[in-house]
Amino acid sequence: MTVCVAVKVHDCIVFAADSASSLLDGSAGDGHPLIANVYAHGNKVFNLKKGLPIAAMTCGMGNIGPISISTLAKDLRDRFCSDDPDWSIDPQNYTMEDVIQKAKRFFFDEHYCGLDQPPQGPHEFQFWIAGNGAGQTHGEIWRIKIVDGECPEPTCLASEGDFDILYDGQPEAINRIVNGYSQFLPKALLDLGLEQQSLDSVLSHIESATYAQLISPAMPVQDAIALADYLVETTKGYVRFMPGADTVGGDTDICVVTKHEGFKWVRRKHYFDTTLNPAEN
Repeated sequence: MTVCVAVKVHDCIVFAADSASSLLDGSAGDGHPLIANVYAHGNKVFNLKKGLPIAAMTCGMGNIGPISISTLAKDLRDRFCSDDPDWSIDPQNYTMEDVIQKAKRFFFDEHYCGLDQPPQGPHEFQFWIAGNGAGQTHGEIWRIKIVDGECPEPTCLASEGDFDILYDGQPEAINRIVNGYSQFLPKALLDLGLEQQSLDSVLSHIESATYAQLISPAMPVQDAIALADYLVETTKGYVRFMPGADTVGGDTDICVVTKHEGFKWVRRKHYFDTTLNPAEN
């Protein structure tokens, strides 16, 4: 359980995510998972190639088999930094599609399909990668999805010319803020008798009147960061006061990628005291 937010404007792409990590224990009678515990220090935002404008973010499953997604992301980073021609990234000649295809091969083909016992029951894993390919002025955002054992081709969520707010995980609060209605509105309309074939047009009409224009492509980097932070923090507050476990919470980790400055941490938690480990600061 989590919330992941991406903000893409002319000058940058921002990734922001909370730190809550839910430990599931079986299933309730209604099919929903039982939450045994919620840990507040999960890592969901990553630097995939030091020195290059490439960032990653995850939601859904926190591990594949006995290995956490955080450890796997760092293993993938090691591959990208290696001399292996099948995995290394040439800083002068790479595309974001190249990067996402390598990541799909790593997470799905090698690790997920290599499990002796695949996860049982409904499950989903998402891995987002954003950044600027070699020579790109504006970046791209791509996503890998594994749903119940199936992994379709990676999706480009935002091409070089797209500028938008993207989010996933537990989107209810952000959906209300940005689109102006609950994610449960479609079911409510269908329950009232709206025909399925009319649903998309009705929702489009509603959204045309309720959509909140929070983003401008010309927004400066600092404001894009503030917007991503606001959406994550608002989701934390929303989940906190709703019934049930606080499945979105903990610190907010934020990174930004730009064409010239590359990858930069804006906010990042540590499990160690940075004053005792200055080289890791």
